[in-house]
Amino acid sequence: MRLTSPEETADVVSMMSAYPEIAKAVNDFEISLEQHLTANAVVPSPDVKQAIWNELNPDFLPVIKEDPAITGTAVRRPATWKYLAAASLVLLLISAVLNIYYYNKYADARREYNGLLAERSSLFANLDAAQTKLNVLDSSMQMMKDTAMQIIAMTGKNSKATVYWNSRTKDVYVLQNEMAKVPQGKQYQLWAIVDGKPVDAGMVGDCGDVLCKMKNIPRAEAFAITLENAGGSAVPTMSQLYVIGKV
Repeated sequence: MRLTSPEETADVVSMMSAYPEIAKAVNDFEISLEQHLTANAVVPSPDVKQAIWNELNPDFLPVIKEDPAITGTAVRRPATWKYLAAASLVLLLISAVLNIYYYNKYADARREYNGLLAERSSLFANLDAAQTKLNVLDSSMQMMKDTAMQIIAMTGKNSKATVYWNSRTKDVYVLQNEMAKVPQGKQYQLWAIVDGKPVDAGMVGDCGDVLCKMKNIPRAEAFAITLENAGGSAVPTMSQLYVIGKV
């Protein structure tokens, strides 16, 4: 039971802080009041004490644990760490399996990607080669349409070739229609027959089915191809004459 209101209590505390003599008087009063209550206190009977304990919540009562050494029965505690260890092991195994699975998937995808890249590069290379060949063929067709272009067919035993000679620009081209593959260390050489004498018109390269650009020839009576040592010869080897054709 309060003797003063909250406002009065606040005023007393404030005055105690400001005036030491008031603070001493309040403390002396509290001491004398405590002594008076102690001197006149009434001790409750044991029945009252027991009734108070009975009203208390059982949750506040002390928990008495059996001592295994006295009862001879061991106190079993749930082995939580074992379940945690087992769960951790299961999760580790699942993680390892998933890692292997996704790594294999990644490796397969990587191999497929690299294969597609290689195929793409090959397709682009083939496309470039085809485009180059198409450009050469188109250029050849344009040259053949030139009215100054003369076409000289050269024939021989099991061999055919064609010379395209521009009488205006003096450019010379060779198309190997049916020529045997040259042996190792050998090469075809084109000759222009000028005033009855052979003139070197250049070595015939491996141009396949497109025109090979040769040396310019101002005038000629005929053209011929012989098989010579790689690098060419100063004079034709007549025993290795493959084809010849008159202009």
